Amino acid sequence: MKNSFAAQGNLTVGDRTYRIACLPELEKQGFNLTRLPFSLRILLENLLRREDGSSVTSDDIAAIANWDPASSPENEIAFMPSRVLLQDFTGVPAIVDLAAMRDAMRAMSGDPERINPLQPAELVIDHSVQVDAWGSDAAYRINKEIEFDRNQERYAFLRWGQQALSNFKVVPPGTGIVHQVNLEYLGRVVMTAESNDGVLMAYPDTLVGTDSHTTMINGLGILGWGVGGIEAEAAMLGQPISMLVPQVVGFRLMEQLGEGATATDLVLTVTEMLRERGVVGKFVEYFGPGLAGLPLADRATIANMSPEYGATCGIFPVDKATLEYLRFTGRSAESVALVEAYMKEQGLFHSEHSPEAEYSDVLELDLTSVQPSLAGPKRPQDRVILGGVKQSFLSQLDGLRPPKGTLGGSGAGLEGLAEEVGVAVAEAELGIAGARTSPGDEEFDLQDGSVVIAAITSCTNTSNPSVMLAAGLLAKKAVDRGLQSKPWVKTSLAPGSKVVTDYLNEAGLTEPLNQLGFNLVGYGCTTCIGNSGPLPPVVSEVVRSEGLVAVSVLSGNRNFEGRISPDVRANYLASPPLVVAYALAGRIDINLNTDPLGTDRAGDPVFLRDLWPSREEIDETLQHSLRSEMFAREYSEVFAGDERWNSLDVPSGETYVWDPTSTYIRLPPYFIDLPPQPPPVTDISDARVLVLVGDSITTDHISPAGAIKTDSPAGEYLIEHGVAPSEFNSYGSRRGNHEVMVRGTFANVRFRNRLVPELEGGYTLHLPDGEPMSIFEASVRYGETGIPLVILAGREYGTGSSRDWAAKGPSLLGVRVVIARSYERIHRSNLVGMGILPLEFVDGESAEKLGLTGHESFSLEGLADNFAGEFEKGALVRVRAVADDGTETRFDARTRIDTPQEALYYQNGGILQFVLRQLLAES
Repeated sequence: MKNSFAAQGNLTVGDRTYRIACLPELEKQGFNLTRLPFSLRILLENLLRREDGSSVTSDDIAAIANWDPASSPENEIAFMPSRVLLQDFTGVPAIVDLAAMRDAMRAMSGDPERINPLQPAELVIDHSVQVDAWGSDAAYRINKEIEFDRNQERYAFLRWGQQALSNFKVVPPGTGIVHQVNLEYLGRVVMTAESNDGVLMAYPDTLVGTDSHTTMINGLGILGWGVGGIEAEAAMLGQPISMLVPQVVGFRLMEQLGEGATATDLVLTVTEMLRERGVVGKFVEYFGPGLAGLPLADRATIANMSPEYGATCGIFPVDKATLEYLRFTGRSAESVALVEAYMKEQGLFHSEHSPEAEYSDVLELDLTSVQPSLAGPKRPQDRVILGGVKQSFLSQLDGLRPPKGTLGGSGAGLEGLAEEVGVAVAEAELGIAGARTSPGDEEFDLQDGSVVIAAITSCTNTSNPSVMLAAGLLAKKAVDRGLQSKPWVKTSLAPGSKVVTDYLNEAGLTEPLNQLGFNLVGYGCTTCIGNSGPLPPVVSEVVRSEGLVAVSVLSGNRNFEGRISPDVRANYLASPPLVVAYALAGRIDINLNTDPLGTDRAGDPVFLRDLWPSREEIDETLQHSLRSEMFAREYSEVFAGDERWNSLDVPSGETYVWDPTSTYIRLPPYFIDLPPQPPPVTDISDARVLVLVGDSITTDHISPAGAIKTDSPAGEYLIEHGVAPSEFNSYGSRRGNHEVMVRGTFANVRFRNRLVPELEGGYTLHLPDGEPMSIFEASVRYGETGIPLVILAGREYGTGSSRDWAAKGPSLLGVRVVIARSYERIHRSNLVGMGILPLEFVDGESAEKLGLTGHESFSLEGLADNFAGEFEKGALVRVRAVADDGTETRFDARTRIDTPQEALYYQNGGILQFVLRQLLAES
């Protein structure tokens, strides 16, 4: 490594000495680093430590040190995260790809063991548990058994990876949500490792993760964000993350939250403000006098929602609160001492005396102005104050109703649902009774606005003790007054770690939550990612047959269309205590500020204000119920697993033995017959449009998620392979099988393809004959005749979770090009990583303005020339669209391959193909 700035130095902490890349040395050479945001100082250290004259040059280092807040991002850097974080939905296909790369290396006479994570990679199994059973003490046990029965093949595969791959660890199921485990245990803040010359080094903990909400760790002062699985795999294999030095938006916080406002209300307010300002692709950094009184759990809640406001990250600086949190959650005294010494030595520690950094833009929020709020019914940024929820819902009701005509209906129907429930089957097999799966014998009327799901779920809020205890205190007061959750509401509690259960038990709040149906259903993401499980058949039947707009209220971070449940058309994000309140009310079209939740035993009305705990009550309960030893106990054997986990039959060997009969784990086709050198990029001719969509199409619309319908292409495939509908599991759990996933791409039950405006779901027209059919079937027909495919889209294409299958699926369908008005950051990168060309309309143009119907054939001219010479960011491509009558429409589109490294990925057909060729050349 080079040392152009003579910045190598030593730091002694206790009896250990560490080599560090000294930022203060740059100060001595005239660089004013105190004006830099803390996040950019971390990036600066990353480059300073890794200067090699090739991937990182002295010019790169100087470019960050001299950062201009007002400049547009144009300086490309190679960022190398210290570790990679995975969850099982996105992690399984990542490890499948690594296993496939090992096969490819062997087939190309290379060394399979070159395919290994080169830095720590940790996977937390948290996305596979579903709310099949609920509302009873048996629910957790039943759901856990069902989870293992459904997923033992996937889990055995992950255990193979843990044994075969170095630097790879797995946190078994039933432990917690990945981001909360990361916050409470895995996050180091400062990493240590031996250098190649045997010297012990210390450097900031940085990471990328295969989940958008990796940013939750920003609350601990750790720089990290979500990437697609393919980009994470490349990082594991030693490839730097190619990125432009971002603009940094400062968010000044002042004062403290007022009585009645929660951290959830705060984050929904922040999300609304930042989404309105526009921070896509930017860093957000929080500062100001309000930091001093903001607990670290609240900071993590705000950081968690970075994807919802569109930022790459939302970071808080390391300060006194960080050190206190590290100590309280059981980190060793030595590690905390290192964090304090290192951060102070490097000018990365914040105090009330720290000078204010310069920012590209600044927003300001007085915390006393935050009001109780929800967000919905479709997007996290659509905040509604509590008193306005009723009117907001009613004003949008007509637009939420199901379309009058759909091909195959909007769901599986009652008969199909009964097949897919799986609960009765599981109970019979396991001999476990007592789990609530129906509303009982009580008669009730379901209407538009009925809340059918109330879920305390998701890392965003279950990591925050104050809002969890507030939910428990509200539940206790409700039970004391004789209130009950409405019988049609499916209630659930899915904490982010076992510590939550510990402090709820200690506070005496588990029992009142149980009495309202908020029994423990599992430690995992559950409802927030669509693992809400089926509604009781009687509820589902009425909702579907009557075409009702049913509602979910959840303490999550995502409420996109079709995400939570196929039976639910309106989804609202809310704090845990408000989730309990809406379970009591049973409907969304109510003003909780003025209308009663119900009546007590004496027949008197009970209002939300009667039950809402004061801040003093919450703080007092927190003080006596949450103890440091809870963290030490619950994380003492975090990687060990239970008897069921350790008794799995695990294959061995440096390469994986693929089971040709498996419907969970399949050898993907990306590397089959891969030539050692990539063929040249060519123009694209006579492509057809597979999908035509408008604005804000999310990865939830594109990537397969949730339940697999019996009559869908994926369902038909599974049945053909001997899988009963009751054993379908979810798309997320089958991400290791590309055959299932390609059939489920664009199969979201709320997806609307404008080629077939009268249909809802994964349908399209096969052109030029105009026959309606499933998107998968059409792609097969196009593929048989060698016709490339195009997607036309509007603004913010690919918003939402960092799902690599939102790019993998279209690639396997035969999509070569996407032309959109704009892209979400991660998804654009993922498209390039899968060899799909992202193009942008220019000069305010769009498919609508150009009069494109999607029935045209499309040709791209000049594409080959753009990749024949030196890289040019934003190069234009001439697009020629020819209608069936011969009419031509010509327009320019801008290439959104943003860096030279991305150009190499695209030329190789994808990032993994590039990495494999590089490793093969080096072996």
